[in-house]
Amino acid sequence: MSRLARWFLLLALALGLAGCQTVQRVGDKLQGAVDKVMGSKGQKLDPWESWNRKVFAFNESLDEHVLKPVAKAYSEVVPSPIRTGIDNFFGNIGDAWSAVNLLLQGRFKAGLDQGMRVAVNSTFGFAGLLDIATEAGLEKNSQDFGKTLGKWGMGTGAYIVWPVFGPSSVRDSIGLPFDWKASPAVIFDDGKKKALVLALSAVNTRANFLRAGEMLEGIALDKYTFYRDAYLQRRGSFDDDDAVEVLVPGSGASAPEPAASEPASAPTR
Repeated sequence: MSRLARWFLLLALALGLAGCQTVQRVGDKLQGAVDKVMGSKGQKLDPWESWNRKVFAFNESLDEHVLKPVAKAYSEVVPSPIRTGIDNFFGNIGDAWSAVNLLLQGRFKAGLDQGMRVAVNSTFGFAGLLDIATEAGLEKNSQDFGKTLGKWGMGTGAYIVWPVFGPSSVRDSIGLPFDWKASPAVIFDDGKKKALVLALSAVNTRANFLRAGEMLEGIALDKYTFYRDAYLQRRGSFDDDDAVEVLVPGSGASAPEPAASEPASAPTR
């Protein structure tokens, strides 16, 4: 799954709020719980918060004025089953990269299981358009190079928000070029085709989370903190209390230079 896809996947956390009496009241309770349980640790891992918030605001504006309108138009034209098939196709390529990372982590049985999942979906699932493997009991185990680095002892490091790519960390940023090379666009040599595949992946993913995004926008909470803590929690960063000391420069260190804006492979991180 691309970094941009992971970014929008965080929006799905808001879906669980639908059954409550009022979105506003639940939003207040959710914010309080986030601040109480994760806030202090999230702030510890976020020494560049001021810079990150500016990049986050840029990404939000880009989404509001470009990606979201395109995704709405796309969802009105492309039926849900076709969007699901596209997701499955891209996900199958991501599963192959997950299998590689599982093997690199020394998790050979899990790596072979993931490789079997790719083989099943690639053959019986029409090149991955159908997710036959899940029905057969071969569950998805998403991995990337950042997790592989973590498996071998590299600390999480500071939380970073990159333009276009979205939430990340020092460790995950190191793994990003490797993940980029294994993105769905890798199957094409032509530059235009690569760009089209990346754009399709981003728009298709965003279209699938339009409802979740609208629900999150109706909740009175700090979206930046919500995204940050959800990302760090999902990456297991709160279990690594020494991560900041390991990878963040000493006091007075400046934030990293913004990455050049490129088509999203990843949110996607």
